[in-house]
Amino acid sequence: MNLTESPMSDRRPPELRRSWLFVGGSDEAALAAVNSSEADVVILELEDFTPPSERAWARTRAVDMFERWRGLGMVAAVRINPLDTEDGPVDLEAVMEGGPDVVMMPKIAEPSHVARLAEEVTRLESQYGLAAGSTELVPNIEFARGLIQTYDICTVSDRVTGALVASEDMAADIGAERGRDGRELEYVRQRFIVECAAARTPAIDCPYTWTDTLGMEADTKYARRLGYKSKSCVNPDQAAIANAMLTPAPDEVEHCHRIVSAFEAAQSRGAGRVEVDGSLVEVPIYMNAKRLLERAEKLAAWEEGTG
Repeated sequence: MNLTESPMSDRRPPELRRSWLFVGGSDEAALAAVNSSEADVVILELEDFTPPSERAWARTRAVDMFERWRGLGMVAAVRINPLDTEDGPVDLEAVMEGGPDVVMMPKIAEPSHVARLAEEVTRLESQYGLAAGSTELVPNIEFARGLIQTYDICTVSDRVTGALVASEDMAADIGAERGRDGRELEYVRQRFIVECAAARTPAIDCPYTWTDTLGMEADTKYARRLGYKSKSCVNPDQAAIANAMLTPAPDEVEHCHRIVSAFEAAQSRGAGRVEVDGSLVEVPIYMNAKRLLERAEKLAAWEEGTG
């Protein structure tokens, strides 16, 4: 789908969505904290974060929540329960009235799960008079079975504009023991971003489920090193950290400018590589520097255009 020609063109583009903040539908403190969170995307979470007894009430708030978040310049998302549960179809029917920008669904383990969700969203867009194709889908990969099928899951529907890998459910599914350093999920996160890259789909890193700032910074820094440009959060205070860590810093931008200038000068002299700050720069490093500069420019242009 061509985002520049679709009903989604007034939203922050998928590749520039740094922080994805989950808030429980009945968590009044988290919902109140959204306004000052600086999150790029806010997710009305109707699954684990909302007790079953509170879900009916939380659904009634969706329309107002989506409108408020969009008014703050945020992407308005929702995570429904799986469609094969009692709550899932009811969640989707209720929230689609508010025209969410993004619908997320957990426990995606097969491409058919996304295909079915896409069919239902298409039906409800028509039912509620929403622009055809305006609802994005972001599958949540929470099981080993889904992890090894990430490429197929991401490519089964044109509506898929991102995918998120889980932490707690994934660790439980593979029988891993959780730790603050996240070493037990290293392969999961590496495999996931490779699959997403092959599918040309933005990958959203798993949440850091502790509350310490330094741990969140370190975990996001590791994710960025792997290639992630987006990070999910379960605490409103973490969104600003994700944004800062996933935005190229001025010294990085300056360094990349020097790499580009030095390499292009070397090429003009007929050389295939050049040394910059003790590192030999060849085409891949040059291209990475160009990509970082392009990302920095796009982020700055977006913030300036919406500020």
